[in-house]
Amino acid sequence: MPGLDDATRGRILYGGDYNPEQWPEETWLDDVRLMKDARVNSVTLGVFSWAKLEPRPGERDFGWLDRLMDLMHDNGIGVVLATPTASPPPWMGHLHPDTLPVDQDGRTEWWGGRQHFSHSSAAYRHYAAAITGDLAARYGGHPALTMWHINNEYCTYDWSDEAAARFRGWLQDRYGTLDALNEAWGTAFWSQGYGDWAEIHTPRHAHYLKNPGQVLDFKRFTSDMLLECYVAERDLVRRATPHIPVTTNFMPLWIGQDAWRWAEEEDVVSVDLYPDPRDPFGAQNGALVQDMTRSQARGPWMLMEQAAGPVNWRGVNHPKPRGLNRLWSLQAVARGADAVCYFQWRQSRQGAEKFHSGMVSHAGEEGRTYQEVKQLGAELARIGEEVTDSHTPNDIAVLHDWHAWWAGAQDGRLSTQVDHPDLVKAWHRALWEAHLATDFAHPEHDLSAYKLVVVPQLYALTDAAIENLLAYVRGGGTLVSGFLTGVADEDDRVRAGGMDGRLRELFGIRTLHEWWPLDAGEYVECDAFRGTLWSEEIEKSEAGEVEAAYKGGELDGLPAVLRKGRAWYVSTLPEPDAMRDLLARIAVGAGARPVLDALPAGVEAVRRGDLLFVLNHGRESVTVEVPGAHRDLLTGATVQDELTLGRYGVAVLKP
Repeated sequence: MPGLDDATRGRILYGGDYNPEQWPEETWLDDVRLMKDARVNSVTLGVFSWAKLEPRPGERDFGWLDRLMDLMHDNGIGVVLATPTASPPPWMGHLHPDTLPVDQDGRTEWWGGRQHFSHSSAAYRHYAAAITGDLAARYGGHPALTMWHINNEYCTYDWSDEAAARFRGWLQDRYGTLDALNEAWGTAFWSQGYGDWAEIHTPRHAHYLKNPGQVLDFKRFTSDMLLECYVAERDLVRRATPHIPVTTNFMPLWIGQDAWRWAEEEDVVSVDLYPDPRDPFGAQNGALVQDMTRSQARGPWMLMEQAAGPVNWRGVNHPKPRGLNRLWSLQAVARGADAVCYFQWRQSRQGAEKFHSGMVSHAGEEGRTYQEVKQLGAELARIGEEVTDSHTPNDIAVLHDWHAWWAGAQDGRLSTQVDHPDLVKAWHRALWEAHLATDFAHPEHDLSAYKLVVVPQLYALTDAAIENLLAYVRGGGTLVSGFLTGVADEDDRVRAGGMDGRLRELFGIRTLHEWWPLDAGEYVECDAFRGTLWSEEIEKSEAGEVEAAYKGGELDGLPAVLRKGRAWYVSTLPEPDAMRDLLARIAVGAGARPVLDALPAGVEAVRRGDLLFVLNHGRESVTVEVPGAHRDLLTGATVQDELTLGRYGVAVLKP
């Protein structure tokens, strides 16, 4: 199938969502002028245009879109054409109330916002297919078309009666019999045994804790139903234009999609990324999302949305300081992005997102935002041929699985302080601060190419995943795991001993006696560091070696960090500096090293193909050792052995 390289053709796609229907047509020519000045070569059209395209059921108004497609082509700007199905027009909900989603309390989510569709509604799917098919038929041969963008940020849960009927069918396909379902859900607990499929509903509001097996399957079902909607539209446009790549945009670390599975259905993997400019870990969080997206794509990927300035949905929405938009955009390119795009081109004057920034802000073309966008466009054009479609595999993989996250996020867990995304961020941050480049992988993926595999937490693991980890270590790999890993199987059934016996043997654990979660702000002393969030009462096996022990309290003298051969187990969350130093030590032992040695704090070095990206995430100038002679593609300057970067500075070095 076609991929991102079919759309980029040796250039970095640069642009963003364009919503010209919000503006009079005389503005369009001014937009094109500004786009060309900023080296914009791609716009996304039609994301939220359903009411404009289909003002009444079955009617079509394509004239305005025809003119826009022609205008873009005439000016050398490609179009990522969206299906508008994320935001149905008001007439649909009015005529077909069953198309509206229902929350777990039985309340209907009405039109007036967006994402107000039931993924299970036959009527919604009918209308979505009709408008998608007509778009494909009308524009499939248009020379401006470079990519299809299906829907937008799939994220809608639905507890409605129609969803319940689809849920029952999904469960029948998964389990076959009610006996198998009752066994998987553990319905012997609290008298929940089902004797008829009709008794099963979506997990609506309950008097007390819901059945965690039912909730887990509902999350799986929701991901699958949304994926069905995506695939149905994708197949329509793919039949009309098999040569045009198809994408939809993920949200970073969002709980509602099994993005590993979704990525397999996309020609181009895309993500929306909005770090907070005031977040001291904004650069690291961006790197995490970029690493995960690149790994899902297994190569180049698309930054579908970012903000050129402030967003409008945080409590306080801070602008990006001068230079930060450029820095974070080039960070994405360093980590594999072949497209750098924004929401949106021109900042809206009306609507719920009128204070969300655009590439052209309310200040217009003289404003700082557009001037920085213009500078970045010139730089991306300068490096495009050198960068696109290149990829550098890394020596370290961080494991992540949505099913493990879903299972561990149940209401009746041991500690609400333990949050799966926060743990993933903490472990990835430690590697990032140690200047160690990482990929992400699913626990059942082939891990043999990695020198080090890191498991922040995988509460639930299939037998296949466990055997994969064992085989990885037997094959000479180094594995380091965090706490609460391998506790349950795929049905959220606690494994004998509180942790799978094969993993206990692997890590040198004889008995896991008890979990000791910590309160917010509480810590445990260990030999050389303090642990936070969690601790465990572990008895080691004869083969286990204690790398760090608890000091004082109930766990005095017991293992905090345990190792058996090349397998490490960390039963607490070391404070950040200690976590960084521990993982750096393990990485060195495994043969994984930073791209550059002796990097200053806050400076990032990333290899992409033959190029070396060096990024200064600090506000002060830094000097970085870069052995050898290089040419900086951004400036054309020659760099010999040493590089000075100013505030938020970036260099793209070619040997």
